[in-house]
Amino acid sequence: MQHLLKLLDLTGDEIIGLLNMADQLKYETKNGVEHHHLKGKTLGLIFTKSSTRTRVSFEVGMVQLGGYPLFLSANDLQLGRGEPIEDTAKVLSRYIDGIMIRTFKQSDVEDLAKYGSIPVINGLTDSFHPCQVLADLMTIREHKKVLSGLKMCFVGDGHNMANSLTVGGLKVGMEVVMAMPKGYDKLHPDVMAFAKDNPAFKITDDIHAGVKDADVVVTDVWTSMDQGDQAEARRKAFAGFQVNDSLMTHAKPDAIVLHCLPAHRGEEITAEIMDAHPEIIDEAENRLHAQKAVLVTLLKDK
Repeated sequence: MQHLLKLLDLTGDEIIGLLNMADQLKYETKNGVEHHHLKGKTLGLIFTKSSTRTRVSFEVGMVQLGGYPLFLSANDLQLGRGEPIEDTAKVLSRYIDGIMIRTFKQSDVEDLAKYGSIPVINGLTDSFHPCQVLADLMTIREHKKVLSGLKMCFVGDGHNMANSLTVGGLKVGMEVVMAMPKGYDKLHPDVMAFAKDNPAFKITDDIHAGVKDADVVVTDVWTSMDQGDQAEARRKAFAGFQVNDSLMTHAKPDAIVLHCLPAHRGEEITAEIMDAHPEIIDEAENRLHAQKAVLVTLLKDK
């Protein structure tokens, strides 16, 4: 494992290995055991998209590991203002030990890895969100003790979370159902090529059938990448796809609910469901531990 660009690049065993390390690092953190695996290492944090959880979890995680996080906003870089990614990647590779980037285009992440000589971590693109899904899988295993054989239903749009959940879930042996309105059910072509022939994968516009007997129900905001009329059209299309008390009667009685946050209470999920499922906050915390496992795997001994 040289980079974390998308979960398609990892094997199921590599994903489980990261989760095992994350569990250990979380245990040590909770018990006051210092683990300065990355003493002397510097991680550059490139943000062309704003963030709360991604920035805080990577900065705190790097400090807990004994390293130094260097925040680089779009205003701090020539990237996007005339300097090619190729040059940025080569120069940063001479200064720092790794790059985390949260941006729009997946190609920017791939190009940083292609032209640089240091590990690159995808903190989020419009196509994939591997760090979040590692945290999701970690949280599911904490609450359910296993991953293989569980049914996970994602209720929402065919965007970055749906793409990464599909890949991550299938690679660890889960049944994965995407419940999406017609017209909003297009996953990334590479994800469809990976998943389409897997009998454990399904896309449906029947939300009740999708959630039926689910062990895990996952949702996300409907309009995170839309504005104005486009966002309003999406809200109308998704009106019947809210995770609420009525929908959850179709899932297993002990089903857990996940949301990568921030949530629009009263839109994709009700406030009652948010407050009844504290595992959503566990999931947010586990971004820290899952990402620390990625950092140790990629940067230690490099």
